[in-house]
Amino acid sequence: MGKITEILRVAQERAKSENLPYQGALLPSEAYELLQSAPGAQLVDVRTRAERDWVGKIPEAVEIEWVTYPGMKPNPYFGAQLEQSVDQEALLLFICRSGARSHAAAAAATAQGYGNAYNILEGFEGDPNLEKHRNKLNGWRAAGLPWEQS
Repeated sequence: MGKITEILRVAQERAKSENLPYQGALLPSEAYELLQSAPGAQLVDVRTRAERDWVGKIPEAVEIEWVTYPGMKPNPYFGAQLEQSVDQEALLLFICRSGARSHAAAAAATAQGYGNAYNILEGFEGDPNLEKHRNKLNGWRAAGLPWEQS
């Protein structure tokens, strides 16, 4: 079994065991491996523009806000922006700060007909530690995966 197939199988098992409403759930390192290896895989960053500007962004990610800043109101154009930005058959990997908004976005994409929607667990910044600081315990940045400061 190839590496891509194995990563997708594990992610799909996670989703099934948790009864998640999308194809699979990935750890950041697994998502990065898929982005490097799986033809046509696309990362969809659903954080706000302010988060990407202030905290950092992932090179070559498709950027579509799930909620807008300020106010954190739902983005009424999310579905249309997704349709304009990605192919419906593509392997889509959704990321946010911690995995919650990307969970909702992956579920919405699945409901919209995207059959290969995956959520990236832990998100870009990961869970807060005991001092309530992110980017230490887990997540994209803590894993040392590519990102850049704006």
